[in-house]
Amino acid sequence: MTSEVPPMPDETAPRPSATAPLAGVRIVDVSMLGPGALTTHLADLGADVIKVEPPGGEYVRKMVWPFIEGVSLLHWHISRGKRSVELDLRTEAGLEVFRDLVRGADAVVEAMRPGALDRRGLGFAALSELNPRLVMCSISGYGASGPYRDLPSHGIAYDTWAGVVTPAVDANGFTYLPEHASIGIHAGPLYGALGLVAAILAARETGRGSHVEVGQADAAAAMDWLRSETYRAYERPEDEVTGNPVDDYERRTPGTGGMEDGVRYQVYRSADGHVLFMASERKFWKNFCAGVGRMDLYDRRPGAEFADHARGDLATRAELTEIFATRTTAEWIRFAGEHDTTIAPVNTPKSIVEDPQFADRLPWLPAETFGIDELPFPVRFDGSNPRPRGRAPKPGEHAAEILAGVLGYDEAKVAELRAAGAFGRA
Repeated sequence: MTSEVPPMPDETAPRPSATAPLAGVRIVDVSMLGPGALTTHLADLGADVIKVEPPGGEYVRKMVWPFIEGVSLLHWHISRGKRSVELDLRTEAGLEVFRDLVRGADAVVEAMRPGALDRRGLGFAALSELNPRLVMCSISGYGASGPYRDLPSHGIAYDTWAGVVTPAVDANGFTYLPEHASIGIHAGPLYGALGLVAAILAARETGRGSHVEVGQADAAAAMDWLRSETYRAYERPEDEVTGNPVDDYERRTPGTGGMEDGVRYQVYRSADGHVLFMASERKFWKNFCAGVGRMDLYDRRPGAEFADHARGDLATRAELTEIFATRTTAEWIRFAGEHDTTIAPVNTPKSIVEDPQFADRLPWLPAETFGIDELPFPVRFDGSNPRPRGRAPKPGEHAAEILAGVLGYDEAKVAELRAAGAFGRA
């Protein structure tokens, strides 16, 4: 078997449409579970992602409810658009196939604990000898350095570490994990995908690959930069860093923590749900008051031109509570458009699917094609959301086309590898 690097990209296998942004990019993915979302984004954008699974398949199919047709939603979503081949990397034959895949790839993505691939002889230095243009992307919980690098963890750990989840207390005095949107397990793959694409561009320009490394905990903290940077800024003297002039320069808690007593920037009950009122600019406050026929509210307290939340104005808050209760959420959204003022729906993960903005911007990828109804990649190209290659694969589903179409193996070679245990033992 030759060890030469073949021309890139390899066009012998079925490829995404040439109009797909990442058409012609091939990625070998040996990640598992949630970190696999990194290559989901790239597959959505047209990259050929070859999912290398252990014999019997990755156990992502058995993790996290709900299960559709006996397979976890996590797999249906994260593995969509990818091609699967099973390889036993504990065998020399399996390693041979893996190395051949690496020779023709733009990148390898892995999510093992730091150093695990090096111990198998598949680290960045070893793989770069096979393919000098190779980019390796490593995604882990806490990253490849620091005192936490080897700690086992699950996704929520990155959010508690980053300070984006506040423990709650129940009626019995027990602390518990409150409902919240997970940040690290989603932001980590996004940052990783961005870094990987940048590294591939550089490798194609220079002929030299690189090792991209992302920690999901780091990503969670980075997504919450405004709060941490605000606290950091407040460590400086008060004559250098102040609060909002509208609030007499009080150094308020960052983020939404300082919004509890806001009035013109607050959540209010509508006739059938809730709306978020955001008239912190004077013009939006004036437009709202004119629209509801209550210019007396504006005249009583027009407020500052910018960033005025009318904190603590309980009389106005009571008036607004009564006003917002007179119309449905949908009626208030129409009102906002008609009167150029700032009102938004307050949806839940369940109710948002009925929102007309959701229907327009995030059309479902249908279960008929993808196995389950899934949200698309949320960036449009020439007016459309990209569509993945297809549904999530079964274990080893694309082995034949990968071995023949990508690697050029003939039947005799495949039989030899099978006998040597490259794909697991029967």
